[in-house]
Amino acid sequence: MTRILVIEDDSSISELICMNLEAAGYKAIPIMDGLLAEAFLKKEESREVALALVDVMLPGKDGFALMEDLEREKIPVIYLTAKDDVVSKVHGLKAGAEDYIVKPFEVLELLVRIEKVLKRTGRSRERIQIRDVVIDLKEHSVTKKGEKVSLKPLEYELLVTLAGSKNVAFSREELINRIWGCDYMGETRTVDVHIGQLRKKLGFYDVIRTISKTGYRLEDLE
Repeated sequence: MTRILVIEDDSSISELICMNLEAAGYKAIPIMDGLLAEAFLKKEESREVALALVDVMLPGKDGFALMEDLEREKIPVIYLTAKDDVVSKVHGLKAGAEDYIVKPFEVLELLVRIEKVLKRTGRSRERIQIRDVVIDLKEHSVTKKGEKVSLKPLEYELLVTLAGSKNVAFSREELINRIWGCDYMGETRTVDVHIGQLRKKLGFYDVIRTISKTGYRLEDLE
């Protein structure tokens, strides 16, 4: 399971981030103090961390000062901060951060940016499993109970999008923009058709849920 450090001193924000990371299939490691984060990064287990979400304004040692420790362990960084001035953004990015997200932010946006950074840095997940279905992201293949399932390209992309952010609701418009592209001129009903095919082919009738007046969510609570 992909491990993500959450270095955030606000307990409510930390709990919210960790809860959503766990729901999406990641292992969240919360740390609420800069000096504690520095100490953790000296431990052997820090080598298993794929990404760090770091608040800038931390007690003990601020997020900018932690960059040297994180870079030493070759851990990519996304800054999460209320500091929205241009100088801070430029400072964070020039220091080596992969991304800089200003609070408040949408959870879905955070998950998408996390996946992009993991992919860009070669740390993205190679396999996603939901019950008896395995998605091999490297081979672009899907198996159910060990048997290969034939999916059309758009069906596969739709499945990966939903499975990559488990338990997160997507609107039809969001799915259209991410998979068909913002230039798509057809109806959103095409999403419903593809969802129907995925449910049928994978037996995901109770896994891909319809969210009233919103869209769809892939639930994997086991």
